[in-house]
Amino acid sequence: MEARRDTPRERGQRFLARARESGGIRGGLARHRREIPPDILRDASRRLALAALVGASVTTLNLLIFTVIPLLTSVRLGQPPGMVDAWIGAATALSLAVFFLARWDRLSPRRALDMGLVYLVAAALIAALATASSGGRVPKFGVSHICTAILLFPVIVPNTPGKVLLAGLLAASMDPLVITIAKPPASAGLSAADLFDAYYWNYICAVLALVPAHVLTRLSREVGEARELGGYRLTERLGKGGMGEVWRGSHRLLARQAAIKIIQPEILGGEGEQREKTLLRFEREAQATAGLQSPHTIELYDFGVSDEGTFYYVMELLDGLDLESLVRRFGPVPPERAVFLLRQACHSLADAHAAGLIHRDIKPANIFACRRGLDADFVKVLDFGLVKGSPAGLEGEVLLSDEQTVRGTPAYIAPESLRGGEVDGRADLYALGCVAYWLLTGRLVFEGENAMDVLAKHLSDEPDPPSARSEMEIPPELDEIVLACLRKHAGERPASARELSEMLARVPLPAPWTEERAADWWALNMPRRGEG
Repeated sequence: MEARRDTPRERGQRFLARARESGGIRGGLARHRREIPPDILRDASRRLALAALVGASVTTLNLLIFTVIPLLTSVRLGQPPGMVDAWIGAATALSLAVFFLARWDRLSPRRALDMGLVYLVAAALIAALATASSGGRVPKFGVSHICTAILLFPVIVPNTPGKVLLAGLLAASMDPLVITIAKPPASAGLSAADLFDAYYWNYICAVLALVPAHVLTRLSREVGEARELGGYRLTERLGKGGMGEVWRGSHRLLARQAAIKIIQPEILGGEGEQREKTLLRFEREAQATAGLQSPHTIELYDFGVSDEGTFYYVMELLDGLDLESLVRRFGPVPPERAVFLLRQACHSLADAHAAGLIHRDIKPANIFACRRGLDADFVKVLDFGLVKGSPAGLEGEVLLSDEQTVRGTPAYIAPESLRGGEVDGRADLYALGCVAYWLLTGRLVFEGENAMDVLAKHLSDEPDPPSARSEMEIPPELDEIVLACLRKHAGERPASARELSEMLARVPLPAPWTEERAADWWALNMPRRGEG
């Protein structure tokens, strides 16, 4: 007799039961829920830096008023700075060190908050040593100077209650510990009971600090858990622009991370018919973007409208930086790398143009160079938010504004877009020529005192070749291609993104930009954790 086989449902139930017993699923989700959102951690690390800067300012002012100025004015002539002044100087140095470390990009916000607790204990120790050096007077009414710091620190720099309690107890112990060891004159002969009477409030405050620590930690976690759109939980704000905010998100059931773009409510307009039309346009745009097939176009996972009426896109999360940031941080790129990046952008645009879509806002900030699996310098074209066209399968026009509205960024906009004439894919090639100019020179094609001045130059002025504004050797053929993209009349530009890519492929380069060179650049300049 043949043995009965389990159904898929039964196998799935058995798997879930084992996972629950081991804490794999519930434990993982519970641990995820207990995490304080990264953006809240970052805000707290900024407050730590501010608190350290204030501490450094106070101690520096103390040194100036009570030490430096009296010495310079001979008030303390013959009285060199004592140990108290040395400890105040040490406190200043400590505060400045914490300030710079808290602002250091490579230090994670969570590590910064832990460093803040170490700062509290170290500052309490220095304060106790300074008190002992001045004679060691015990506080009156049982309240010392450190009580306020112990109570306020969890409010400024939240952390888990256990860590706050440990740091508070250590900080509270610094005064009695130093007095017991150093035995300063004013505290000579004090018994253990006397020390307890003098400093028991330190320990009471360390325990009371658990209240704000617990409340703030719980509220932070609840805020994080409340940030959900669709099946995604928002964990960290990545940026903010004119259209809205971009957040890092994680799916509640899948391990996949994503970038979630939230459209600002004012962009959607008011209530009623106008808002519905705007939402419909966003929906069509999302459908259009999702239909593109180029691997160099940002991948759209999902989109929707929340219960509160917020429109959002869920996109793939990229590891890298946009071309504007790339040049600002590392300077203009060599011609071979510019060709390598531009050809990938051409692939995305060729796919979009074949589908009847025009991007209309090509600029360095919308072209992302990233790591993707084993590939480095992999280009993704972002933000098809201004696309125009009527791709197959979509009714109506995928356009977020009226036909008469000029859309785009002044530094990268094609002349025909300004004239109000017919716009096709060659407008994107003009903008891509401006991007090439930025990559090769670190300069805009046209610069002016204001946006209108720049727009006027796009209409009338002829650009200098990139080689005239760069210290690098740029092949004449690449100069000619960039200038061809920047022709005032669309008919004089390359006919298509595919043709432009083929032109770039024929540029003679002394040392082509290979995948190996790209990987080496990323490993050196933007290593992953554990690299370098």
